[in-house]
Amino acid sequence: MSHVLLRRTQLGEFHQLLQELRLDDGRFQRYFRLSRCQFDDLLSRVVGRISLQDTNYRRSIPPAERLSICLRYLATGDSFRTIASSFRVGVSTVCKIVPDVVTAIWDCLVEEFMAVPSTDEWRSIAEGFEERWNFPLCCGALDGKHVLIKAPPNTGSQFHNYKGTFSLVLLAVVDARYCFRVTDVGGYGRTSDGGTLANSAFGQALRGGTLHLPPDRHLPGADHREPQPHVFVADEAFPFRKNLMRPFPGRTLPRERRVFNYCLSRARLVVENTFGILSSQWRMYHRLMEVQPDVVERCVKATCVLHNFMRRSAEAPAVRGAVQATEDSLQSLGRVAANNSAREAIRSQLLSLPMQAVVASYIVGGYCLHYPPYTLSWIGPTEKAEIVCLNAICWQ
Repeated sequence: MSHVLLRRTQLGEFHQLLQELRLDDGRFQRYFRLSRCQFDDLLSRVVGRISLQDTNYRRSIPPAERLSICLRYLATGDSFRTIASSFRVGVSTVCKIVPDVVTAIWDCLVEEFMAVPSTDEWRSIAEGFEERWNFPLCCGALDGKHVLIKAPPNTGSQFHNYKGTFSLVLLAVVDARYCFRVTDVGGYGRTSDGGTLANSAFGQALRGGTLHLPPDRHLPGADHREPQPHVFVADEAFPFRKNLMRPFPGRTLPRERRVFNYCLSRARLVVENTFGILSSQWRMYHRLMEVQPDVVERCVKATCVLHNFMRRSAEAPAVRGAVQATEDSLQSLGRVAANNSAREAIRSQLLSLPMQAVVASYIVGGYCLHYPPYTLSWIGPTEKAEIVCLNAICWQ
């Protein structure tokens, strides 16, 4: 064993720098992305999964140090060799610690902080979107994010995306408070967002009607209209579905449809903002991850559940055992590179357009009965348009 590693307990980063950082909560949080209380709470949850037994030949690395190594990798995206030099452990040790700890984080937190919502929870999410973003019957914002990786050997162009890089796809549904509710990781970078959704467990559950969404109900203040289904909002890369709403296509649209597109995009930006918060918090998303795709998947899942853990523990200290999940997490499926057929896409578009038009006319007509209109003007690339919008929608 190298003499550098033998002095780990005297000069290693965990035994020297981190003990000093504990005296300054701000520096500790910038170093780990977690406060001291959150770090200790997380350690208490995963300690049983990451503890190893001492032997007659060597002493095991303590659970707190193993968690520190993993969090430092997620927070910086540095190479395993850099992390190993800082903590004075072997590179192969870091290669073993990071996958084990991120797996333990996911397994110990997912049931409490990212379980698949029940019907009542979907209804609560819809109420949050209506209250905060003025979009009714919305159960979440859906989008995908490319996670840059080093091209795995012998994979051809499977991971090569339209940006010219290699990536895995994180598909996520986010609620009105910037928390992940459903994630699916592992889609090939070459697959479109619509194809990734179709191949995911969430997409298949959405099409099969097994997500336990709330029943159809009337739009608020529009009891004279037919009941409408609860939906997820997405951008133009996703197909039309009964429970999946996207903006009207085209650039020259009537006023009613422009207002609808604005309101839908305002609600959809929640997922874009959440991805921004995630990548700013965990800097590994700003680096090229030079690990195996299965390790990348586990790291991404761990950061997503840690994101929820941090936001909820910041709002109110969590009580251990207070939340009991009743729904099983969606099981990940194998990756199948396939896109929707043209016939199926056209049929879905024809089925969804009436519902989309109903909600659009409701947003423009129904809301203006209750709120004074506000004229929003902007200059676009080809025209100057004025949209009559709601004061509550524009400036809440």
